[in-house]
Amino acid sequence: MTSTEMEQENAAIAKEYKKLLQISYRLLTNDDKKLIRKAFDIAVDAHKNQRRKSGEAYIFHPIAVSKIVASEIGLDATSIAAALLHDVVEDSADYTINDIEQLFGETVARIVDGLTKISSLKKDMDVSVQAENFRKMLLTLNDDVRVIIIKIADRLHNMQTMDSMRPDKQVKIASETLYIYAPLAHRIGLYNIKTELEDLGLKYTEPEVYNDILTKMQESKEEQDKYLYEISDILKTSLNKEKLKYIIKGRPKSIFSIRRKMIKQGVSFDEVYDKFAVRIIYKSDLENEKFLAWKIYSIVTDHFRPNPIRLRDWISSPKSTGYEALHITVMGPKGRWVEVQIRSERMNELAEKGYAAHYKYKEGHNKEDSLDLWISKLQEALENPIGNAVDFVEQFKLNLYSKEIYVFSPKGDLKSLPKGATPLDFAFSIHTEVGMKTRGAKVNGKLVPLSHELKSGDQVDILTSENAKPNSNWLDYATTARARSKIKSSLKEEKKRIAEDGKEILRRKLKQLKITLGEKSINDLVTHFKLKTSLDLFYRIGIGSIDNKMLKEFANSRSNAFVSYLKNKIRKPSTHPDIDKDEITAKYDMLVFGKEEEKLDYKLSNCCNPIPGDSVFGFLTINEGIKVHKKNCPNALSLQSNYAYRIMSAKWIDSTQQEYTAVIKLTGIDNLGLVNEITKLISNSMNVNMKNISFESEDGIFSGKIAVVVKNNNLVKTLMNRIKKINGIEKVNRV
Repeated sequence: MTSTEMEQENAAIAKEYKKLLQISYRLLTNDDKKLIRKAFDIAVDAHKNQRRKSGEAYIFHPIAVSKIVASEIGLDATSIAAALLHDVVEDSADYTINDIEQLFGETVARIVDGLTKISSLKKDMDVSVQAENFRKMLLTLNDDVRVIIIKIADRLHNMQTMDSMRPDKQVKIASETLYIYAPLAHRIGLYNIKTELEDLGLKYTEPEVYNDILTKMQESKEEQDKYLYEISDILKTSLNKEKLKYIIKGRPKSIFSIRRKMIKQGVSFDEVYDKFAVRIIYKSDLENEKFLAWKIYSIVTDHFRPNPIRLRDWISSPKSTGYEALHITVMGPKGRWVEVQIRSERMNELAEKGYAAHYKYKEGHNKEDSLDLWISKLQEALENPIGNAVDFVEQFKLNLYSKEIYVFSPKGDLKSLPKGATPLDFAFSIHTEVGMKTRGAKVNGKLVPLSHELKSGDQVDILTSENAKPNSNWLDYATTARARSKIKSSLKEEKKRIAEDGKEILRRKLKQLKITLGEKSINDLVTHFKLKTSLDLFYRIGIGSIDNKMLKEFANSRSNAFVSYLKNKIRKPSTHPDIDKDEITAKYDMLVFGKEEEKLDYKLSNCCNPIPGDSVFGFLTINEGIKVHKKNCPNALSLQSNYAYRIMSAKWIDSTQQEYTAVIKLTGIDNLGLVNEITKLISNSMNVNMKNISFESEDGIFSGKIAVVVKNNNLVKTLMNRIKKINGIEKVNRV
């Protein structure tokens, strides 16, 4: 590099630095400027020998990230300094986290440390490792939410400057952005950044589609500007008459959302009718904000007919991201539907700068802090990572992007829940204890099943009972990450409790068979019953699915084992047979079909090779019985659209969790309190639930039928033996 080029580059760096100070959204004090200058000098020194793929000096990247943090997000000087330093520890051997703490204090060091941890996560990895790392990354939210915000700004600049990368790298980074960073930006309320991340993600994952929509939008820009002028012209007179201070802006829909709409509705670009929105931003103090929003609403609807089902009032009930605005869809000039968004300057800043604006306006604004609330909810989900990381990320993403519904408590408090939520989700959103003790629910005064889907405006009353506890069916009813993680934790605890009892029962039963319960005998039993862990063994003993007969068979096989061992020794060299992992899985995970969760014969299809745990469905073939396909199988769409009547719902379950209905018939002499005694006995029997019950009495003789839900036939036998002992019962048999 020639000295002239060096001088030019240094001048360009100095120019960018000056811009950074000018564009800061906050007023920078002299101390702020000194802090930023010191961070800038350290960053320049640390990156002096580094260049980006494009060939430019690396320092342009941290400056660009700081500019995004300063102007688009509007964070403070501490954050700007941390953004300048975000790659220093990772990229330079000259500086450690301790050095950063010495120079800039604990807060900057904590943010830089969080960013260094995220960057040091391996880049090329399979989805599950990536998902696990994403979970770890979210844990840094607890340290300081600014870590994630600066990381999003870092990702935005990387996406803006990806042209010189290899195509495969571009696709990988863009996919990761759409998968993780765009939903995160959405949730933190950084809508402008979310939109840009999505558009850039599409640019690299589907370039033809992106360029096609971009060209069409540029072609229609002139026409849109003209249309906006027409609408503004009509509204201006009335708005000025009311002495309102406002601006009217046009906002084209993002390329990504147009693409999403085209796919979702199966329409072409020209058929997407709301490619354009009109935004009215008005000046107001806090007291009159709401009043003025509705005043502007009435002016707009005086001139243009509104679509009543397309009114969105996020002023009375802000979104959980903190977003506030009034959205109306009206019939504009030339008979075209157009969305009008009404926001105060404060609401507009909140929508564009998310977190930072939220904190700017927080003082004196007595609203629940939605970001803090969200972070604390997220912490709960992170601290109880149930199942694998991929499930966690999918569940997390669902909650990030989900459309919201608003429901009321019996006292009239408003709760926001994701679309598709059930009374069970509502119960857990109130408090974990309420969720755990849920016995039933009333919606708008009527009793509903726990699987009932709630709608906006519903009033939900949760009925609790000290004896109620979660069961495995609850996982089918709950949709929010919070409810699901709490239910899974509870089921795990219940399993452990039953397993502890099972261990003692096993100790007694083995003693009768002259076998001591120890590490070797437990391992032998686990292997014999083709299980995965000792917990599975004790649990199965506890619920009675491994009975005395099976244990005797084990004892016999054990005593014969030595003889067969000697025979094998003579016949062939000693090789320890491996446990057949597939067989374990087949025993441990069971596939059940339909609402009744029946166990039917099936074959796994070759086109998608489903394995236990996959989301699947059954397809009734003409010659080969039920064929099982993955839900994302390449053939799934055509099967579901052409042969919907042959599709059966199917799911993998833990074989110990399957429940069966058994009908018990009773006859005997009728006497006072007999029915009460029978029902009391069943209610107190562990792991037995009554489904329905009917009794009739004639001339002193009574007969009855009870349908019970149990996990295995041993429980039915035990129950029948107990019922036989009740005074007055003559006969008990299974139908």
